[in-house]
Amino acid sequence: MTPEFSRLVDIRQIGPAPMTLTATPAEREALAARFGLVSIGELQARLTLTCEGDVVTAGGRLSAAWTQPCAVSGEDLAQQADEPIQLRFVPQSMVRESEDEIELTETECDEIDYNGTSFDLGEAVAQSLALAIDPFACGPEAEEARRAAGILSEGVAGPFAALAGLKLGKD
Repeated sequence: MTPEFSRLVDIRQIGPAPMTLTATPAEREALAARFGLVSIGELQARLTLTCEGDVVTAGGRLSAAWTQPCAVSGEDLAQQADEPIQLRFVPQSMVRESEDEIELTETECDEIDYNGTSFDLGEAVAQSLALAIDPFACGPEAEEARRAAGILSEGVAGPFAALAGLKLGKD
């Protein structure tokens, strides 16, 4: 199955000029369905690609605007991201197979493997967008929806709520 936002890059064709990837309306609609969003109004990435042998690093900015349902009330909630993006593509033969969990620091980036001489930069950008989406985003009507459903706030129902009712006696 072809990804919704596919932009194949052949490592033999990489030059010094930055690349701008912009999703079409149809691609944004398909990605919105994939990520459970109401809509995606904008998705663009401006990236500079550098090669070290067969390893390609892509760095730049991701810009996106989308509408998602509030996690509590379901109301439409406008969101956006304008953030740095750093990707690293490595040949599948260089990927180490390990079942150990690897913790990456903020300056490191996950490695995306590829076969042959090309990789899908668009799909990597789409996955970066997925990471920028807060699945628990709440809108201004969330608190009212919680109250209407009888859901207590953490201050009222949290682990220290029982202590709030205790009064210290004086001897």
